[in-house]
Amino acid sequence: MFVDLLQNIMLGTNIVFTIEGILAITIGVIVGTIGGAIPGINASMTMAILLPFTWGMDPIIAILMYVGIYCGGQYGGSIPSILIGTPGTPSSAATVLDGYPLHLKGKTGLALGMSLYASVTGGLISSVVLMILAIPLAGVALAFGPPEYFALAVVGLTLIASLSADIFKGLIAASIGLLLATVGLDPFSGIVRFGFGTEQLIQGFELIPFYMGIFALSQVLYSVYKKIERVAVDYSVSSRYPSFADYKGCFLAMLIGSIIGVFVGVMPGAGASIACWIGYNEARRWSKHPKDFGNGALEGVAAPEAANNAVTGGAMVPMLSLGIPGSGSTAIMLGVLIIHGLRPGPMLFVTNPDVPYSIFVSLFVANIVMIFIGLAFIRLLAKVVNIPESIMNACILAIIFVGAFSVNNSIFDVFAVLLFGVLGLILKVHDYPVSATALGFVLGYLVETNFRRSLTVAKGNWMIFFQNPISLVLICIAIISVIYSIYSNYFKGRKESV
Repeated sequence: MFVDLLQNIMLGTNIVFTIEGILAITIGVIVGTIGGAIPGINASMTMAILLPFTWGMDPIIAILMYVGIYCGGQYGGSIPSILIGTPGTPSSAATVLDGYPLHLKGKTGLALGMSLYASVTGGLISSVVLMILAIPLAGVALAFGPPEYFALAVVGLTLIASLSADIFKGLIAASIGLLLATVGLDPFSGIVRFGFGTEQLIQGFELIPFYMGIFALSQVLYSVYKKIERVAVDYSVSSRYPSFADYKGCFLAMLIGSIIGVFVGVMPGAGASIACWIGYNEARRWSKHPKDFGNGALEGVAAPEAANNAVTGGAMVPMLSLGIPGSGSTAIMLGVLIIHGLRPGPMLFVTNPDVPYSIFVSLFVANIVMIFIGLAFIRLLAKVVNIPESIMNACILAIIFVGAFSVNNSIFDVFAVLLFGVLGLILKVHDYPVSATALGFVLGYLVETNFRRSLTVAKGNWMIFFQNPISLVLICIAIISVIYSIYSNYFKGRKESV
């Protein structure tokens, strides 16, 4: 057992430490950091834009690049949070509270440097936890049958829906994703559903147009709809970076943020935007100087940045071991594997051990690369914040439509991107969570096939989902999460208003 583990780790190490592997991770970190540094563009959007470019790539090299984007995107969001007081990504919102005051005090280098060190610390800790949790969890999941997989997918959907501001909007958004996944051939009868006589819909909607539309195009349309314009700011970076004493003084805050980030990341749907706030609040509670928080405390930068980067490893635990993505970013990474004919889940550790173990190793490497990229290009990355919205949107639109067309040389894919872009815009305008729709779409096949397969095995007896202890526990978790969310959204809010 231990020998097999070492052999697989060596297998992943040999793949990552090649010119192609290191180059893919480095490019991913740079692109992800730039994407995160531009307000309104997060890691998910950056991943969606680049999906067509992975089409001709080796699947492992493609996923290594996406690991780099994921890590870089989380760190990059802290740059505008510190420089202009506007988070580049939702997961960097808590960094604004102390990062921006530090910038106003002329301690920009101190704040940017600490956000980099904290991000790397959180990422490295989550890498260790990913290896510790994912491998045994995949071993347990090997015993799962159709009822357990159906219940697991339902838990993922209900958790991501229940964490929305409005539970009903979350459930509706997830249902839209499930409905879109039913377009195309029925997996059991072979009958075409919702094809409308169109040849291109026989196989259903493809993942690339869906992701590009729902994540990337919708955000561009939303920024135009909201008439978002950024004002140019002074991005000068002071020369003083954090010393070892500064790092040591913030280590407890980073450790708290990292532990919380990993824990939150493992929960499907929770994500970095929640982890950063919990990490910030807990670090303030345990700090010796809680009154400094909100006025430029270095710990107030360290804790949320460690938390949002620690989510990366945690979110990959359910994706790799169970095939259930924990966030929008991991849903796209799961899509990359599916596009290349690989299905994340416990069998991936048996049939393609090179993939998960390469990801384990690459997460370590991506965080190390991030130190060098961050320190070498911090002044250049700071200038990205001032790119005008109009120029950025025009560039993104060009990449989206050229990329969508180039995959199959099909104008239908361009129209599909437009369709999902408009759908994403409508969802955003009315505060429906786009990530729930994406998760519903990517889990739709898993939910339907395992639901129908379970009923076929049980000859139509619905009790099969309640007779198995694992599926029973999972369904109870799903029901409790929905009931608790309804209570929190409506009854508790009503009490507080009274």
